Amino acid sequence: QVQLVESGGGLVQAGGSLRLSCAASGSIFRINAMGWYRQAPGKQRELVAGITSGGSTNYADSVKGRFTISRDNAKNTVYLQMNSLKPEDTAVYYCNADISSGSYVFVNYWGQGTQVTVSS
Repeated sequence: QVQLVESGGGLVQAGGSLRLSCAASGSIFRINAMGWYRQAPGKQRELVAGITSGGSTNYADSVKGRFTISRDNAKNTVYLQMNSLKPEDTAVYYCNADISSGSYVFVNYWGQGTQVTVSS
């Protein structure tokens, strides 16, 4: 059994910062790509940022230059540092990861989501 547990969401004023964390636990052999998605009310879930096991990153155009994704492989944790937050960043943020519990068979997992609200 594998779990992804997010933390760090909350309410912040526009221009402020938040740092999200997502820790994977359970039967973990290897983690490949990890990422953060978000879903605003009435909108589809979208990719915010992703990071490979080797550290290569990619970002949605809307967050480039403001958000930074990183990971600590020893802790099975991925982070999202969010700076210069805007009201349009308000959403539920979800952690996602491809995890193998052995034999290099990877399963895609989602966290439960954490609310980020940016007030104007």
